[in-house]
Amino acid sequence: MFMTAEDYRDSLRSYTPRVYLNGEQVESVADDERLLPGIRAVGVTYDFALRPEHAPLMVEVQSSSGQPVNRMLHINRHTEDLLSKLEAVRLLCRESGCAQRYLTHDALNSIHQATHRMDQDSPGEYHPRFMAYLHDIQARDLTLGVAMTDAKGDRSARPARQARRDSYLHVSERRADGIVINGVKAIVTGGPYMHELLVMPCRTMTEADEDFAVCCAVPVDAEGLTQIARPAGRPGEASAKFSAKYGQSTAVCLFDDVFVPWERVFMAGEWQHTDHLVSSYAAHHRHSCIGARAGFGDLLIGAGALMTEANGLDPANHTHLRDTLVELIKIVEGFYACGVAASVYGLQDPSGAWQPEPVFANVGKLLLATQIYDMHRTAHEVSGGLIVALPGPDEDHNPHTAGDLATLLRAREDIPYEQRSEVARFIQDISASDTGGWYSVISLHGGGSPQAMKREIFRRYPIEERKSLVERLLDRGVADPGSSGAPVRQRQPGQCCPTGCRAADLPRNDGRRRAG
Repeated sequence: MFMTAEDYRDSLRSYTPRVYLNGEQVESVADDERLLPGIRAVGVTYDFALRPEHAPLMVEVQSSSGQPVNRMLHINRHTEDLLSKLEAVRLLCRESGCAQRYLTHDALNSIHQATHRMDQDSPGEYHPRFMAYLHDIQARDLTLGVAMTDAKGDRSARPARQARRDSYLHVSERRADGIVINGVKAIVTGGPYMHELLVMPCRTMTEADEDFAVCCAVPVDAEGLTQIARPAGRPGEASAKFSAKYGQSTAVCLFDDVFVPWERVFMAGEWQHTDHLVSSYAAHHRHSCIGARAGFGDLLIGAGALMTEANGLDPANHTHLRDTLVELIKIVEGFYACGVAASVYGLQDPSGAWQPEPVFANVGKLLLATQIYDMHRTAHEVSGGLIVALPGPDEDHNPHTAGDLATLLRAREDIPYEQRSEVARFIQDISASDTGGWYSVISLHGGGSPQAMKREIFRRYPIEERKSLVERLLDRGVADPGSSGAPVRQRQPGQCCPTGCRAADLPRNDGRRRAG
């Protein structure tokens, strides 16, 4: 079953989550105007799957069931799937800013890999249990939130050594029919308007952290679950030309004795497998973030070019504007190219799923995380100061000011003031407002901080092979030139030729020099 965006919104009315927003309890998530921009953004993923021009990209047949499913619910089966997912996320986010549902895809793929690995290591029921769950949510076309980031408490201490145990979500009780979980997940994207939450560990656990190694699926209206959320976007603000329509809510999720039946539990204490689950999710999600932020880059490029024209300038004839736009294009397509490379060089997991090549995925995410501020800066350079200096939209209807504004702030005769002001407010909204700052922070820290990407790149990059390469070249022929193996390290001084070298002769005393 494929839902429309309206079907999706209507489906939320069958859930009764406990959600607080701006100090008030939300009566109906689907009908609260403060959350509507987020619901619309997720809704794009539904409607695009039904559009003939987008369906080839947004719909795929799930090999394990033989049924067509939304790309955001699909388990990758080859490199083409990885590339299609990357392109789909870019397509969705250039429309909505952040479509959010791609987190569902990333979590499902990583749990698919982890449960298979756990059952191979110790025969069990995790993977068949997950597959049954997967096919059910695919058939119902649901959207799942990812409850991964814990509050973490004292970050210098591991989970088991926290003074407040609930700062990390954990299993507090194991029963014959399931588990009971307690704790907090601090940053849950789109939490209020999800159908279910996928609880996942946020770090590699040790044996002492066994209770914190938990992965399970929880309906958003499960008893004991409370969400404390923020509004999605800037609903109701006349100057919010983009974020009044599309936005994203995030939630702090409190789990107070939440019961989860075993059929919804995919990890419960298998701490040895947390590293694989977390790192595979990181590769999938950072790959998706590349596509998402490339879509946002498309918005900045388009808005910057339109603003330049509305200012009466042609980038083709003004090299400083042309070069600045090219700089923005270089940034966006540069990190997106890493996403393409991560797709093309994707890796097949023993579970049969494919994941992005982790070095390229992490390099691409690191580039966008550290260059998001340059993206904003270059867009601001080509647009000019009017994007933050323009009077508010109420003045456009003020009989005492509207005429002068329309006449004197018009730059080109063929572009009316109304068009110039709309573009200016659009680019302010996405780059120089609360929304613009939000895009910067989620680009920097979403999917892990830059430091997390650096650690993963250093861990996975073949530095030893690079060292071997230079050793072989420096060894000047001692090693077989056709061999890819490294020569023995730390050779004796003078061991530079196949036959070795003798120490240089010392001058001999031939009687012509006297001692003393």
